[in-house]
Amino acid sequence: MSSGPLFLEAFFTRAFTQHLLFSLVPALGPFLLAAAGATALTPLAMLLARRLGVVALPGGRHIHLRPTPLLGGWALYLAFAGAVAWYLGVSDWKIVGLLSLCGVATLLFTYDDRFRMAAPAKLAVEIGLGLVAVFVFGFNISFFTLPGGHVIQLGLVAYPLTVLWLLGMQNTINLLDGVDGLAAGVVAIVAAVLAVAAISKGDQEGVVLLSAALAGCCLGFLIFNFHPARIFMGDSGSQFLGLALALLSIIGVAKVAVGFALAVPLLALAVPIADTGWAIVRRRRAGLSITHADTRHVHHQLLDFGLSQPQICFVFYGATALLGAVGLMLFGHQRILTVTVIAILVGLSTLLGDKLQDITRLIPVPGFRRLLPEVVRGG
Repeated sequence: MSSGPLFLEAFFTRAFTQHLLFSLVPALGPFLLAAAGATALTPLAMLLARRLGVVALPGGRHIHLRPTPLLGGWALYLAFAGAVAWYLGVSDWKIVGLLSLCGVATLLFTYDDRFRMAAPAKLAVEIGLGLVAVFVFGFNISFFTLPGGHVIQLGLVAYPLTVLWLLGMQNTINLLDGVDGLAAGVVAIVAAVLAVAAISKGDQEGVVLLSAALAGCCLGFLIFNFHPARIFMGDSGSQFLGLALALLSIIGVAKVAVGFALAVPLLALAVPIADTGWAIVRRRRAGLSITHADTRHVHHQLLDFGLSQPQICFVFYGATALLGAVGLMLFGHQRILTVTVIAILVGLSTLLGDKLQDITRLIPVPGFRRLLPEVVRGG
């Protein structure tokens, strides 16, 4: 594959399209296997959760109206791990580390789903997983690459930075999991963006297959998790997805000397990351613990605004795709941003039109009910 700037910038040229399709063909296997696995395992997880009493009850900060099983994390992890083990094997130490750490996270946070762990205990588990990832399995963000090819070696700073990266990604996905289908759909999009970024750099077949398996298990799970959800992923699922994304990003950085690889998930998850950061500031200003749960996240505010849960998901999906396209620009894909913007604007205009038609039933202003529908129809 040519790696010249012209080849990368022309994202929709025949040459790159052929290369993209050729590179994605091997990814179809793990994607389909993980999707099928999640689809088959999720009903079993629902049954097991009810029998073990691992169920989310309505009330409090929960917005669902009926008891809902909470063991979706196991369907996600087992589907992902099975697809990875089948197509990539377990001979690579990094893959062993990825599957082991994600499995331990799923197991430990299942206890949290059932019995509720104290916030300090949850933080200790997350830090422990980060330390094991760094010092046992060798996951490390050891450098950054600046424009012009300048590489900054981080030295000892790399260790706390890597642990902080893992912590941040886990908690971002965990806090994102507040609306049916939101976390799984966003992670599937981010995984797809990571796969395209890996394809563009070459020699990252493992990253492409891992990303495909992660996207596949999320989409298979969404069949049961989209509104109205019949099962939740729970903390076991959100912590697994966050950790998997974080480790997968580090593997991508290790494969090529491009520090910008971390910018792809950072940009794609910019909205939930900003929401997480603001939640920390908001709680500290109120004198509360940063782990104090509330209903003031962006998705909760959109619910209060009047959007339905599916509409909120589509807004987040669109924002993730758009910001992920911006991240791909760092890899030279200029045209994909334009196409993504157009597609998202079409989707958002449809959503806005539906919402404005709903508003006409709520605003008792003379003539407004007659004018708005015409504005919506006339564009």
